[in-house]
Amino acid sequence: MASRLLRRCLLAALSAALVGAAAVGPAQAGTDAPAAAAVTTFSDTFDGPAGSAVDGAKWTLETGDNVNNHERQYYTSGTKNAALDGQGHLVITARKENPAGYQCWYGSCQYTSARLNTAGKFTAQYGHVEARMKIPRGQGMWPAFWMLGTPVNWPDSGEIDVMENVGFEPSAVHGTIHGPGYSGSGGIGAGYTLPNGQAFADAFHTFAVDWAPDSITWSVDGNVYQRRTPADLGGKTWVFNKPFFLILNLAVGGYWPGDPDGSTQFPQQLLVDSVSVTTSGSAAGVPIRGLAGKCVDVAGANSANGTPVQLYDCNGTGAQTWTAGPDGTLRALGKCLDVTGNGTADGTAVQLWDCTGGPNQKWTVTGAHDIVNPQANKCLDVTGNNSANGTRLQIWTCSGGANQKWTLG
Repeated sequence: MASRLLRRCLLAALSAALVGAAAVGPAQAGTDAPAAAAVTTFSDTFDGPAGSAVDGAKWTLETGDNVNNHERQYYTSGTKNAALDGQGHLVITARKENPAGYQCWYGSCQYTSARLNTAGKFTAQYGHVEARMKIPRGQGMWPAFWMLGTPVNWPDSGEIDVMENVGFEPSAVHGTIHGPGYSGSGGIGAGYTLPNGQAFADAFHTFAVDWAPDSITWSVDGNVYQRRTPADLGGKTWVFNKPFFLILNLAVGGYWPGDPDGSTQFPQQLLVDSVSVTTSGSAAGVPIRGLAGKCVDVAGANSANGTPVQLYDCNGTGAQTWTAGPDGTLRALGKCLDVTGNGTADGTAVQLWDCTGGPNQKWTVTGAHDIVNPQANKCLDVTGNNSANGTRLQIWTCSGGANQKWTLG
């Protein structure tokens, strides 16, 4: 329990440091906080006595079966299939049993489980959405952390699958979007596989999306494995610029995972350590203003890897809309502010690049209004103190000059 609390404290401290709430960078200290701050708009760490129910102010327990996917479970209310364990976890339990008095569409239900959602209680629109979980193991298991658009009119209202696992793939998880013309087996997504044959059931892992206007980026334990934008839809409609609610569930059987077999042991459990949604200042991000009141800008609003990051007149576009991730990154257009080539020398240019979790993408925004790359111990700098549009940004030894001062918001 102590290590778990320490991890949460460190994450909170990191989020605060990112946006300068009493933050101290490696080069300078300051006292004034920037205009924007990381905001956790939803959080549940599932603390409570063993056997107690989830927080009803945050979650609703659904009941019934799922006809469309040919699943074999019946979702129940109460604490038999969804309860706290007294150690800071939600435990969703799938049991091999017939729910009393209920006949499923495909014959007698043989399993019970639980599905929770935040509909009518919380919706998200953009931000860092994550859950730290330990998934079950076994043929026929189908745990998921996902979101549905409101009002629900699937598939037109949209679905974002942050994480799905099917039991016959113990080392892999999937992230997918569904919408009009790209639903069900036609969903658009990708998978992430653990190295060296590790299984997701062996340990807790963090599954997340970074969701911005017109982009969604998936990661596992901070490792980005795909990014989707309207360009990936082949002309079909992007339906992800609106509110979605959260869902946690453990399904049994279905068209995709197949039914349990003789190798599947019951009960099976999905352990959820935490769920959170974090934004920076506003759901859509904020500008970063510097020399001559101009903004940090992605050249040409081009999201390709290696696109220069420059100074430019502030215009309110996505190329100048930045979010502070809880992993220490600054993000625009679904990608990260990156020090080229992992360099640390004065004059190394910064660029836009896929988020990798590397030290060249970590930044601290100090109270003195410096943006510092801790690996290089250098500041984000306007080359040559030149305020002309298109001036390239770089890292340079922190000097306190106006070309190194930035305000978020």
